[in-house]
Amino acid sequence: MSEVPPELVELRRSIDNIDAALIHLLAERFKATQTVGELKARLRMPPADPGREERQVARLRTLAEESGLDPVFAEKFLAFVIAEVIHHHEQIAEAGQD
Repeated sequence: MSEVPPELVELRRSIDNIDAALIHLLAERFKATQTVGELKARLRMPPADPGREERQVARLRTLAEESGLDPVFAEKFLAFVIAEVIHHHEQIAEAGQD
């Protein structure tokens, strides 16, 4: 097995740090959306807000384009996150009805 070039080691270290930051940011985002879900349940609001979701998708597509990230990928990623948030909000609302 050949030795890994130092440049590759450094790039991988950078990627690992970015991955860790992404996980921490997602955790913070889900903590905030958990609180939103609890508030919505208490106020008997629906778990989903299609208007807000549409605005978020448009905003993040623009940010992706400005950042040189494929906006289609950004939209798919956000759709996955939003679907998970809505699922959590539905669970919170159901638990509040018990």
